[in-house]
Amino acid sequence: MKLKKIIRYSTQNIERKDINSVIDALKSDFITEGPIIKKFEISLCKYTKSKNATIVNSASTGLLIACQAINLTSKDTLWTTPITFVSSANCAFYFGAKVDFVDINSDSFNIDIDKLEKKLIFSKKKNKLPKILVAVHLGGNPCDLKELKRLSLKYKFCIVEDASHALGSTYKDIKIGNSKYSDITVFSFHPVKSITTGEGGAVLTNNKKLHEKIQSMRSHGIVKSKSQLNIKNKPGWYYEQKYLSSNFRMSSLQAALGVSQMLRLNKFIQKRNFISKIYENELPRKNLKFQKIDKNNLSSRHLFIVYVKNNLRDKLYNFLKKNNIQTNLHYIPIYRHPFYKKNKFKRENFVNSEEYYSKALSLPVHYNLTEKQLQYIIKKIKIFFQKINYD
Repeated sequence: MKLKKIIRYSTQNIERKDINSVIDALKSDFITEGPIIKKFEISLCKYTKSKNATIVNSASTGLLIACQAINLTSKDTLWTTPITFVSSANCAFYFGAKVDFVDINSDSFNIDIDKLEKKLIFSKKKNKLPKILVAVHLGGNPCDLKELKRLSLKYKFCIVEDASHALGSTYKDIKIGNSKYSDITVFSFHPVKSITTGEGGAVLTNNKKLHEKIQSMRSHGIVKSKSQLNIKNKPGWYYEQKYLSSNFRMSSLQAALGVSQMLRLNKFIQKRNFISKIYENELPRKNLKFQKIDKNNLSSRHLFIVYVKNNLRDKLYNFLKKNNIQTNLHYIPIYRHPFYKKNKFKRENFVNSEEYYSKALSLPVHYNLTEKQLQYIIKKIKIFFQKINYD
């Protein structure tokens, strides 16, 4: 039996309390740049134990601001993994910097530490070390941050965590966003993420100087605090532009939704992990391979990624689509996009990313997914493989 309503791979959860929070902000004196902005930032700091947070209008602009705060220039190179959204790499080009990639690990789907270290050793000989490594927590699965920190100290590069998927994730009892092992962490609040503000993001850091720059860059590169002004003895209306930037602010309406959503974040993460555990227990392992999560870590389970064996990924995708089950691929390797082809990246240098591209599929996982829908998905996947095996 086919369901009438499409089961989305992910979607937001909005309750009456969320709506009331937005209405209250709409009725307030400030529908942008109001006190709710700071309240949202404080809630993120309390949750992650980070010292500073700056909310912005998207994770993409958050990555852009992070690169600018670290002073990425046309003389520099940014490294990341190919299996991520294009923003993780695109942020470098706004400053004329180069981009290079490190292959993923075939089990965690995150950056391969051994391959990273080999590339660093080789690049040091060529005097081509990166200035920034964007470490992507794919699907909410935390990277090995301790190892990344060790390598960053040895080879003198900065770490920006692309934690767009990872609000609510934990690395060795430390919340992602704490930035203990990195310079900056960036979150996303897109509707399919752990919480949503419609569109939005946040930039977290424990470094006071970076935080001051990030705060300024959020709003045209302007500063108003006397401690940051070049000319101190001016009235309260005085301000100075210190950096070239633009309007990357989040509205108070969005921030009000974020504050309300944060109250249910742990529930969202628990439900996503509950669904993931059922998938792992009930789906056929002879046909599917699951993303490996270190036993000492907790994934937000933004995505539930499987490898479909025996070149059956696209057939399974089409079969599920016909049965009103939406799945997706996260992501096409960045170097395969037309924009990147001029850089002539060699696919043979990214064997694991190529395998991922040919096998990976994201199954539905979100707070609104019902037990009935979950069992329907599992049943349909089992039927697919039974038919394949029978044929």
